[in-house]
Amino acid sequence: MYISLVIAVEGGGKGRSMMILPVRMKLVLYPNGNKSKNTKDHVSVYLSLADSTSLVPGWEISAVFRLYLLDQNKDCYLILQGKERRFHAVKREWGFDKFIPTGTFSDASNGYLIEDTSMFGADVFVSKERRSGRGECLSMIKDATSSKHVWKIENFSKLDKESYDSNAFFAGDRKWKIRFYPSGTKQGTGTQLSVFLILADPETVSDGTKIFVEFTIRIFDQLQGRHIAGKVTKWFSQSSLENGWVKYVSLVYFTQPNSGLLLKDVCLVEADVSVLGITSAL
Repeated sequence: MYISLVIAVEGGGKGRSMMILPVRMKLVLYPNGNKSKNTKDHVSVYLSLADSTSLVPGWEISAVFRLYLLDQNKDCYLILQGKERRFHAVKREWGFDKFIPTGTFSDASNGYLIEDTSMFGADVFVSKERRSGRGECLSMIKDATSSKHVWKIENFSKLDKESYDSNAFFAGDRKWKIRFYPSGTKQGTGTQLSVFLILADPETVSDGTKIFVEFTIRIFDQLQGRHIAGKVTKWFSQSSLENGWVKYVSLVYFTQPNSGLLLKDVCLVEADVSVLGITSAL
């Protein structure tokens, strides 16, 4: 059994990643032990890269961390201190094969598993080191704020171009646009609605510069407020001017009257964009 989580798990399942800039990291839990390490009768817990594609090329993450488990009876923690470890695309996770014996963990009197709920966590100190190449300077933006732009698309049934772009809007001193494929593109052609965030002023981005962006694209349910949304963090550059979803939502669902996504031949698309950091070549 394999479960990925961050802080709390109720009855098992996957948790969302936590942000430790400039990459996402997560906790990985094997409730019955990591079989690939021949671990038995113990819970295995690791700190792992959640998405190595968000790691700046040429960099690896050096981290000192500790993992902890809450005793819910005494309101205190079982803590295991890790050494300094380096995370990269080949070695994505570090942790403890034998974090706690399964018998100790599952015994309710110990407070670690109460009503099928346990609380795991991590304290992490991260530094970045250049691994190879000419080097890059990474500048993270303190207290980055998000910018929202709502695009009203009218007469959807009459759209006959392959794609449409919204008006440009600013986020993090850069211009952006939403690109909308009403009949899909690539693998989504004919069956999916495709949506992307576009860097609208590429001429301002010099060679070797990369922009680290967290963004959400949302289509509003105009009837019941059950909006659909996709959220991701990606790098934009001269060689990667757009990021998004080829298969954002099926056209069958999108055009259903009760979905609320297309009302009176109008749909509302929102982009929520935060520029988190910028790299430049040294």
